[in-house]
Amino acid sequence: MTRFLPMDTSALPSCLLGLQMNPGERCCSLDGDADRLVYYYVDTAGHFHLLDGDKIATLISTFLQELLIKAGQTLSFAVIQTAYANGSSTGYLEQTMKVPVHCAKTGVKHLHHKAQEFDIGIYFEANGHGTVLFSKAAEDKIRYQAKEEKDLQKREAAKMLENTIDLINQTVGDGLSDMLVIEAILVLKNLTIAQWDALYADLPNRQLKVKVADRRVISTTDAERRALAPPGLQEKIDHLTQKFKLSRAFVRPSGTEDIVRVYAEADSQENADKLAHEVCLAVYHLAGGFGDPPKAV
Repeated sequence: MTRFLPMDTSALPSCLLGLQMNPGERCCSLDGDADRLVYYYVDTAGHFHLLDGDKIATLISTFLQELLIKAGQTLSFAVIQTAYANGSSTGYLEQTMKVPVHCAKTGVKHLHHKAQEFDIGIYFEANGHGTVLFSKAAEDKIRYQAKEEKDLQKREAAKMLENTIDLINQTVGDGLSDMLVIEAILVLKNLTIAQWDALYADLPNRQLKVKVADRRVISTTDAERRALAPPGLQEKIDHLTQKFKLSRAFVRPSGTEDIVRVYAEADSQENADKLAHEVCLAVYHLAGGFGDPPKAV
């Protein structure tokens, strides 16, 4: 059973308390214009689990990869992420599933553009906004094989790929279309939401922001994962991340206001919080912090 709730993270705890969710019951939420989708559930211990865009991209890419192998197709295939994608999702895709992963600047337009470079490009922001793109050449090959392939197993896999093409909305993020694809995959693979969630465990992370006098002093490169300016900031971030296991951090200026956004992840929530705070202090001192210094989480 799947339940659909309005997406409002500030009201989510109270909604969950009133919902009386059963352990393992699959739920999903859409935002106001239904272009973003997230799934969630509570386990037998009453703990809440959120399955975001990273989990969605992982499920869909794993499903499509299996079909491509069964069909014997050699189409170019990649998952496109932003710097905000959890490091565990990147590691699982690259190291376990052997799926190529590419990073693009934050924003659906950047992800969409990068995904168009491949026969099949999958992209989802962490907030659940995304889709799957099939090139015209890939569509033609898949549809031809679904109709003409003599090998039964290959034809069935090609037909499943064709059905996915017909179901997914490639033009723009469509949460309802994405939800239908996910529901179909879970049924076909006979997966519970807990089993889907268990594909990998997210690294603890923290997002903070720092007020600065002028956000333009910050410039970045490598799809916003490294800072070019001000001088010394990236070196400081590199030094700080070496203090914690499984850690990384990056900063990027807001596009609308004089703040700098900080993202950090590490092996524990305590360490992710510490790293995020220390990076905030580095931004404050090196990039013209405004107002009181950042306080610890």
